[in-house]
Amino acid sequence: MKKESIFAAIMASAIMLASCSVSEQGSSDNGKKGAGNNAAQSTGDFKYGKIDIPGKDGALCGAPIYIAYENGYFAEEGFDVTLISADFETRKIGLNNGSIPIVNGDFQFFPSIENGINVKVVDGLHEGCIKFAVNPDSDIKSVEDLKGKKIGVDEIGGTPHQVASLWLENAGISADPSDGEVTFLPYSDGNLEFEALASGEIDVAALWDPLGSIHEKAGDVRILFDLGTDPYFADHFCCFLYASNKILEEDPEEVAALLRAYRKAQEWIYENPEESVDIIINKNYASIEDKELAVDLIKSYGFPSAAEHDENWDTHVEEDVKYFVDGLAKIGYLKSDPDQFAKDIYQKVEVK
Repeated sequence: MKKESIFAAIMASAIMLASCSVSEQGSSDNGKKGAGNNAAQSTGDFKYGKIDIPGKDGALCGAPIYIAYENGYFAEEGFDVTLISADFETRKIGLNNGSIPIVNGDFQFFPSIENGINVKVVDGLHEGCIKFAVNPDSDIKSVEDLKGKKIGVDEIGGTPHQVASLWLENAGISADPSDGEVTFLPYSDGNLEFEALASGEIDVAALWDPLGSIHEKAGDVRILFDLGTDPYFADHFCCFLYASNKILEEDPEEVAALLRAYRKAQEWIYENPEESVDIIINKNYASIEDKELAVDLIKSYGFPSAAEHDENWDTHVEEDVKYFVDGLAKIGYLKSDPDQFAKDIYQKVEVK
């Protein structure tokens, strides 16, 4: 089976990250601007009405979603938002029919777009947030040592799996399961993945932050790969924002309003990392108690300032789309012409 066919099959069955359990999100009384949707709810003024946004996956890097909700930025822009958990199929259906107007995700969406999901990249969200961990005494020192090894992931087709696949393929190691050079094992809970690593059931645990960083700080693991510092991935978006083509065609201003909310949140996080972490921890959006570590991680994700949004931001997003399109085409995970495909899947939205 060709690699692009295998990748398409993986994408069709993949579900997005759901490894960290979080509580139902309500409004906040943290005294932050907007306090969730309360301000707009008090007047009933929601220009765009009720929408669902996937934002309950437990990942620390989802901070802009949590802050846009808690600080009332979605409400300010006219949205009565409900944060939901949604697997890949739910996201695909919602994007196609417009009931879910926007989602975040990495380059794993690119082959899915090639295979018919009606979305476009409209913005960049953040940089690296995934680490691959090994036991402290492991003889695995680099990617070249992974041939014949077992790698734990949250799900087959999820972001850690696809990051690992691209990392392996760039090193000349096939991530195609039929080749048998590596084996991927899914664990729905990150803690189970760490137990599997400790017991020797797997050789490497590929994880979202904050779990990898928490265990690294505790001395339980050694980090083999950091998405934020690896030469291939560093300084590139690991997560983009994808908008429904239906909404883009029918009401592009709705998408612009959503991006304004996300950008307000990104800029607020940049200016207020400690306060952002307080909200995330207090509202149980991510499973981390170490505030100092959480603040360090939040700062490492490259959330932009207002000045950065004004300085060739859209060009940066477009260039990173092309960067990962080229990378996936090189290893056979995309069959389209890279130059044309990169142009087709990105749409600049006038946000101001």
